[in-house]
Amino acid sequence: MSYDKVTQAKDRLLVGIKQATKAMASGDVSTVIVARDIDADLKIKIISLAEKMNIPYEMVESKAQLGKACGIEVATALVAIRQ
Repeated sequence: MSYDKVTQAKDRLLVGIKQATKAMASGDVSTVIVARDIDADLKIKIISLAEKMNIPYEMVESKAQLGKACGIEVATALVAIRQ
């Protein structure tokens, strides 16, 4: 379960689109977790970048639940886990 993976990796999380995509581009990411309920164009961009960089990605149902798993009170579209 991806939410569990996020909870267990709290000290290695990069939360949010800006932080996560910057780390993805630099190759500092082992896994990306993407919420299904985000804008379709944004989802395509994130998944395309992950595939281009050969970074495994997982999908979760809710950006609100993803934010909670990160320990924040707001929803988040994307979480990257540092290597």
